[in-house]
Amino acid sequence: MNRKTARENAFILLFEGASKNDETAEEIFDKATTVRSLETDDYVKNVFFGYYENARAIEECIEKSLIGWARERISISSIAILRLATYELMFMDDIPAKVSINEGIELAKRYDDDKAYSFVNGVLNRVAEDLGRK
Repeated sequence: MNRKTARENAFILLFEGASKNDETAEEIFDKATTVRSLETDDYVKNVFFGYYENARAIEECIEKSLIGWARERISISSIAILRLATYELMFMDDIPAKVSINEGIELAKRYDDDKAYSFVNGVLNRVAEDLGRK
């Protein structure tokens, strides 16, 4: 599977994780891959499980970049996108920051409302800047 498809599948898993607080990461992953036959590869597994292993640091990084936004007002789609791209920015140095940000914007255009992509763009640019990846 190509990276774009893998990134989309990782987003789907993170979206499900953001909307199912009573299931573990393993349960979400198992259901998605066995019941719905969601295709995965090392990238998908690394991002999905890597988020859960580093959730506190990722959430703190995102929270710090939400200037003027209340967390409750952010859609589940945008939260999942921010988690995915922030994971990439923090832990995947082989992916250029610009690629992580642009792919986050594309996911927002596809899976969220018309204004979400500019919000995602602003937050991810602040995240990248704070991480010294800009």
